[in-house]
Amino acid sequence: MDREELPFNRAQRSFVYRAAKDLDTTASFGSTRDLTPTGSVFFVNCPFPTLATDAATSEPLVIGPHCSHPYAAPSLFNISGMSYGAISKPAVQALSQGAARAGCWLNTGEGGLSPYHLEAGCDLVFQIGTAKYGVRTPDGRLDHDRLREVAALAPVRMFEIKLSQGAKPGKGGLLPGRKVTEKVARIRGIPVGLDSISPNRHVEVDSIPDLLDLITEVRTTTGKPTGIKFVVGAYGWLETLCREILERGTAFAPDFVTVDGADGGSGAAPGALMDSMGLPLRESLPMVIDILERYGLRERVRVIASGKLVTPTDVAWALCVGADFAVSARGFMFALGCIQSMQCNKDTCPTGITTHNPRLQQGLDPAHKSVRVAHYVRNTIHEVEVIAHSCGVREPRELERFHARIVASHGQSVPLDAFYPTLREINQGRDVRPGVSRTQPSGNRE
Repeated sequence: MDREELPFNRAQRSFVYRAAKDLDTTASFGSTRDLTPTGSVFFVNCPFPTLATDAATSEPLVIGPHCSHPYAAPSLFNISGMSYGAISKPAVQALSQGAARAGCWLNTGEGGLSPYHLEAGCDLVFQIGTAKYGVRTPDGRLDHDRLREVAALAPVRMFEIKLSQGAKPGKGGLLPGRKVTEKVARIRGIPVGLDSISPNRHVEVDSIPDLLDLITEVRTTTGKPTGIKFVVGAYGWLETLCREILERGTAFAPDFVTVDGADGGSGAAPGALMDSMGLPLRESLPMVIDILERYGLRERVRVIASGKLVTPTDVAWALCVGADFAVSARGFMFALGCIQSMQCNKDTCPTGITTHNPRLQQGLDPAHKSVRVAHYVRNTIHEVEVIAHSCGVREPRELERFHARIVASHGQSVPLDAFYPTLREINQGRDVRPGVSRTQPSGNRE
């Protein structure tokens, strides 16, 4: 049925395809979405919705105010990390050209900076994975000279230190040897034809102080906003991180955090981790925001939501919960023409997106597909604005948790602000979700 397929159903993919082609995304007769299952989210309309004359456009949001080169990010919906190597040359070209057209950022993924990322001059977020591809010394440490060279490039606006990724928390990046071409190997600084396997963590980071030291090191070297990407599993370390930041001073905080859900994707990951490791974004995002809020760091640290956010409903939910930005990878793969053939790790992608086979890439014309990327950004943001206006606010970032409801276990819906417990309430052994009363196990949660 239209809403049964996993990981993305036909209804989700149909929206992206139509939005990317700038076709009519309206529906008729009635929704096929069942609003009764536990966890279903819907928004609450206002009796006096926002008129077009009162609507506002989301203003650029500054990231990294303490940096020499802060970034005023113009778009609330952006392209998440996809490495060159994991995806093809024409795919990177289409994404970079599309990002430039739409005015959003493109995350490089952990595979380093390719010439194709730079061709269109779009805003780039350079991701530093655990293997530090593109900015590594021969022994896998951080190469400061190379880092300065990357930072000197005007399109590179921010640096993201990846601690973990949604599809494989606790495991480094995996690129099968069949996809490690000469060009990929040269950019990453690794041998041709061998599996590219990143360490499980940054070798120099084994504690919260180590992590803040690395953030400071990258930010000081580059002068640009620096943040971290992680999947929440254990969460005590987030409390420790906030306490350490307050001891050192808020200038030492990450400029942003990218919260990736366990429902995130990847080109290659162990099935056991993809199926059963980490918390979904629905649980982890409000938890992280509540922790930052409680320690007075919410305004200092921008929050980016990641993990299966491909439709306006997904993005609007993340903004309601408290995110500043939403990013998507697989949504943009659909915009490029992905048909969910699930062959990303085999170099046999029939649409040319995740293969280096020139014959399979022939149908992926960057000039044509870049237009679809830009359409997808604009149409998604437009429909998020439609939701916001129906809720009675002027623009999407004014959405609050009380603007949405979620179906609880007793079958009735409750506001998001009543549903999500704060971490303090969890630690006190009380769960405030409706219909739930239980004691949390004690012990070290880090």
